[in-house]
Amino acid sequence: MTAGTLALLGSGETSSQGRKIHDHLMSAIGEVPVRVALLETPAGFQPNAHIVYRKVGAFLEKSLQNFRPQVAYVQAHRKPGTPNPFGSSSPTPSAESEHALLDAHYIFTGPGSPTYAARNLRDTPILDLLARAYGGGATLVFSSAAAISAGSSVLRVYEIFKAGADLGWDNGLHLLPRLGFDIDPVIVTHWNNAEGGADLDTTRCYMGQERFDRLVAMLPNPAPILGIDEHTACIFEPGAPHVRVMGAGTATILNRGDTTVVSAGDTFPLALLRA
Repeated sequence: MTAGTLALLGSGETSSQGRKIHDHLMSAIGEVPVRVALLETPAGFQPNAHIVYRKVGAFLEKSLQNFRPQVAYVQAHRKPGTPNPFGSSSPTPSAESEHALLDAHYIFTGPGSPTYAARNLRDTPILDLLARAYGGGATLVFSSAAAISAGSSVLRVYEIFKAGADLGWDNGLHLLPRLGFDIDPVIVTHWNNAEGGADLDTTRCYMGQERFDRLVAMLPNPAPILGIDEHTACIFEPGAPHVRVMGAGTATILNRGDTTVVSAGDTFPLALLRA
């Protein structure tokens, strides 16, 4: 069976641009209804993690009615055996989770913390299930925090921007090699973020240009960097030698000192992401 499609979103999975991206991806599946699995792990540290993903599910059901999405929720909020921060039961991978992932046409994960996602998905059956689902033709959609965690190194977004932690990186999930790609880039979403306004540079996922340049020099294993603007997706289609950019912004590839910026509607060679 042909492997599925992989989409990495910079943000905006429930925006108007996000709807267009979901529509494009679901159209390629060729099945109605589309069985959807939402993996909640990246937000598992939040008491309202399920509500966060319920909102995504409600958006898909309302905005993509022509595909009649049938949404299942995989509440794998933390790695099995780790302490529960809320003092009550919190779901871990189960037979029900396995069925939801392997039965899905479309698997989405996104909002949350990149470092939490990487820490709680690493060395778990969930990653194997994602690879099996993808190999069987499922579409995988990783947005925002989840997309960052999928790379070779993970940006410590909350720790640095919110809590003043020292600059540095965590080990990523190396998802693309697990799916059969011969690339393993660093993935940085929210590349063109402008929430800081004129007073604070929050591009490069809230790091700003100057701080991000220092972070690049600190990468433990230098690798190509794929920066994805907000409300923008990079789509890796089955067997294609190129990556499609879709949405409101651009993709930026940093590799061996070269910078390539690709606008939505265009493609770039997969080879640009090889070390």
